[in-house]
Formats: sequence, C-alpha cells, structure tokens
Amino acid sequence: MNEIFRKIVLTGAATLLLGAGLSPAAFAASRDSISIVGSSTVYPFATVVAEKFGKTSRFKTPKIESTGTGGGMKLFCAGIGVQHPDITNASRRIKKSEFDQCRENGVQDIIEVKIGYDGIVLANSKKSPVMEISRKEIFLALAKEVPDPGGAEKVVPNPYKTWQEINPALPAVKIEVLGPPPTSGTRDAFTELAMEGGAKTFPWIKALEKKDKNEYKKICNTVREDGGYVEAGENDNLIIQKLEANPRAFGVFGFSYLDQNIDKIQGSVVDGKQPTFEAIADGEYKLARPLYFYVKKDHVSVIPGMTEFLSAFSSEGAWGPDGYLADKGLIPMPTAERKAFAADVQNLNILKGL
Repeated sequence: MNEIFRKIVLTGAATLLLGAGLSPAAFAASRDSISIVGSSTVYPFATVVAEKFGKTSRFKTPKIESTGTGGGMKLFCAGIGVQHPDITNASRRIKKSEFDQCRENGVQDIIEVKIGYDGIVLANSKKSPVMEISRKEIFLALAKEVPDPGGAEKVVPNPYKTWQEINPALPAVKIEVLGPPPTSGTRDAFTELAMEGGAKTFPWIKALEKKDKNEYKKICNTVREDGGYVEAGENDNLIIQKLEANPRAFGVFGFSYLDQNIDKIQGSVVDGKQPTFEAIADGEYKLARPLYFYVKKDHVSVIPGMTEFLSAFSSEGAWGPDGYLADKGLIPMPTAERKAFAADVQNLNILKGL
C-alpha cells in the first residue's frame, strides 16, 4: 500500500470510528484486512475466494471465522467500526429481527448479495446402505411432537425410537441424527424445508397454517430433545468424523460438504430424488436453499480491498456456471439473477427493508 493510499484509508477509518461514537484511541485499531464471519456452509466458498484474492491482488487475504449464521449476524449487527466484522456469510436470508437490530446499532446501510444455491442433505457413512426416505418420514423421525399414531387429529410426544417404527421399509436401527444448533442457517433451512414440508402432508396440520400460525410453526419446527436429534455444533467436519465412527447415525449438512466428502459419506434419497448438483439446480430436489453474504456499506470505503473482494466474489469466474465455486459444490443462480446481484454489488445498492 503506497503512502498516499494509506493516508486516505486511515483518514477514512478515523472518520468512521468517530462517526460510530468511538474514542480517538480506537483509531489505532484500524485494520488493513477484511474481516468476515458467519455461516459454516458459506465458509468454504468464501475461503476459496479469499485465498485467490490474497494471491492475485495487492491486498491481504481476508480473515474468515465460521461462527454459524445466527452468530455471524449477532457480530455483524453489533455496530459500525473496525472492531466489528465487515461481512457476514449466511445460509438463509437475514431475519427482520436481525435487520432491525443492525439499524438500532447504527448499521444502517447493508448490501445483500445472494451467491447461489445449496441443498440440505441427510447423509450417512458409506459403510451403510443409502436410505430412501420422504419428508413426511423425516418429520415423524425428528419432530418433538407428531400426529397421534391412532389417527386422532392431535399431536403427541414423539414415540418413534427406530426408523422402522415409522416405515417397515426403513432400517431397523435407532433414530440418531447429528445436526447443527438453532443458531445455524442450515438448521433453519432443514426444519423449514424437510420437517415443515413433511408436516404439510397431514391435511389438518396444513390447515393450521391459516387457523393458528403459532401452533403450526410449533408443530412443524420444534425438534425432539430426547436423543433422536443430537446438536453437534457448527463443525461439519466433526460430524463427518462421528458418522464414520458410527455408520448407523445420520448427519444434516449442506450439499457442498457432501460433495467435498463424497468418499466418506452419501446423501439419502428424499422423495425419490438424489441430492445432486443437477437435481438442486433444476429444482427437482426439494431440500434446497439460497446462500448469501451481507456487507456494511460504511466499511467499503475504509477497509482496504473491500470493493475489489466484492467484485472478485461476484465475478462469472467465481460464481458462474463454469466458475471455480461450482467446482466446490455451489449451485449457480440463473443468468439474470447473477447479473442483478452483480449490479447490486457494483453499485453498492443497499437493502431497503424486509
């Protein structure tokens, strides 16, 4: 960094810090690299872009921390200034409560960037057979309360201990699914796409969505706490290790982790569709969700390399159909959508509301 550019950056940082109500002493905390937090699912994609960026540009490699989507949003929305991250990755869209929290803490101008799509998979070790399952059966296996097996239109505490108790065609083994905690975007997507999708196959539960939204959400999205579902943290690599050690267990992942560990684990066939790149891109595999990152516009002109990093991430060479992120398992957006988000990045268009 030449001296003139350095002075411009430091002057901008001082203005930013003072504008955020920080003491002049905080000026010494100015950063010369980008700070990124957030989703463990987006982490591998962001890491690849960051490493290429560090090698091919005059800027330092961005520092990325995998905190989970919820944890990243909390850090991101805490305030403006160099002690706060510049970007947060997310495996779901920002919630209104998070958007409001950002604004309350002075994070007024947020740039939303969708980067592509990912699938949610229910995977197990290759030492065991591939499981073929429906969203209805996933719901019955993992919900805290399920429809009364006797046929009454009410829910009861989940009585199912093995997969075979739900469907004789499923394995006669204990239900044990390792997955992310409630702060994870992957957990949010799994409960919405898999469990809620399965719950809706019961007409009386589907009818609740209009009659009693709170009760509907409680039934669909509340995960059992009796050992059938085990919160295994945000470290997907650790879950893979546990699946290798226990071939009878299953794990919940983003498709990209399945793709990167295809020699060790395999995805279950859900509603007749295998979790493949093509099936997710075509919309045939129903457990799919968009991935995002969010940027503080106020930091773009202060932290060195922000504009260039955003351009690198939103380039066709990165997120396009033939880009290097597709090789890592990212499902590209359609052309028109990619162009729209690339324009938002170039023009620094902010998210107006939710």
